Amino acid sequence: MSHRRWVTRSVEWGMELIFYAFAILLALVAGGLVMAAAGVSPLEAYGLIWQGAAGSVNSIKETLVKATPLLFAGLSYSFAYRSGLFNIGAEGQIYIGALTGAMAALLMPADTPFLLHLPLSLLCGCLGGAIWGSIAGLLKVGRGASEIINTIMLNYIAIYLISYMVTGPLKDPNGSMPQSAPLPDSSVLPTLLGSRLHYGFIIAIVVAVLMYFLLHRTTWGYEIRSTGLNGQAAKVMGMPVRRNMVMVMLVSGGLAGLGGYIEIAGVQHRLLQNFSPGYGYEGIAVALLGNTHPLGNMVSALLFGGMKSGANAMQRVTGASTSLVLVIQALMIIIVVCNRYWFGKYKRQITNWMLHKLEGAHAGAHPGKVSLSKAGGGKNG
Repeated sequence: MSHRRWVTRSVEWGMELIFYAFAILLALVAGGLVMAAAGVSPLEAYGLIWQGAAGSVNSIKETLVKATPLLFAGLSYSFAYRSGLFNIGAEGQIYIGALTGAMAALLMPADTPFLLHLPLSLLCGCLGGAIWGSIAGLLKVGRGASEIINTIMLNYIAIYLISYMVTGPLKDPNGSMPQSAPLPDSSVLPTLLGSRLHYGFIIAIVVAVLMYFLLHRTTWGYEIRSTGLNGQAAKVMGMPVRRNMVMVMLVSGGLAGLGGYIEIAGVQHRLLQNFSPGYGYEGIAVALLGNTHPLGNMVSALLFGGMKSGANAMQRVTGASTSLVLVIQALMIIIVVCNRYWFGKYKRQITNWMLHKLEGAHAGAHPGKVSLSKAGGGKNG
């Protein structure tokens, strides 16, 4: 990478971080005003949220537990978005992944070795979500049907299908609640550090890093991002746009499905009716706040997980509804969207001004050398 390109990239990333920090700060201020209007002290509420999210080792563990399914859902939306598709169906894919993973775990012999039982259950959860996601992809390519409408409708089908399964074929014969029998120990994710935190969080981090390398370091990733930027141009260049659409929805659904089984294998230990409080929809917010970047999703998932964990602590002490945290999250998303679509002009102006100043400083400090604007040389400068 040329010197000028490295400086330009550093300034651009710095500006993005500043604007995102400003967006979060502005959302917190606006959320504080909402709290004050509801009769809650903003300073006390934010203090309690911080204590519940990161005030102790146990709080941090609980934040990581809540961030895990959000990260999978965010990655699912981000991966599809990078190709120009809108996968609003992560919620349904989470449910189907939990169903197929639980069925595999329950149908395999109870004495199946752990090193075989758990990986196969995880694989089945991933495949279930992938197949469910590919339905919308096939309808998009074959019939031109909107993936937004199809994935939303598939969400309801998946949720009611699980409701039927846990009150019928998969219902625990020893109980009356709408839930399956407990998963065998060999199909359950081990815990970390003697708490509710499980190895699913480690899997989520590994998957996020793999998604980054897939999108930014492989030929297929380049094709996906090119299709998202300009599908017609990608088609003219000979890229298999239609096939990639189906494959992207398959992978996107697989990510959500894997997160679904990890949630029940790591936390619930059985398939429950309505086990997801809306992870798939919150994952869209996680993706937007993380700029639909796999590594950015890691940060935003931790932020949202911490707020969910801290909201419970705030409610226990002040009696304020946890919905206040949802208001703050919504404000963050609104401001981030404004940052992306309205403030881009101002960010470019500030970035160009800073680069101009850096070029002047570089030329003054090294009068015998070329300026930053010529440091790259030739066409690549």
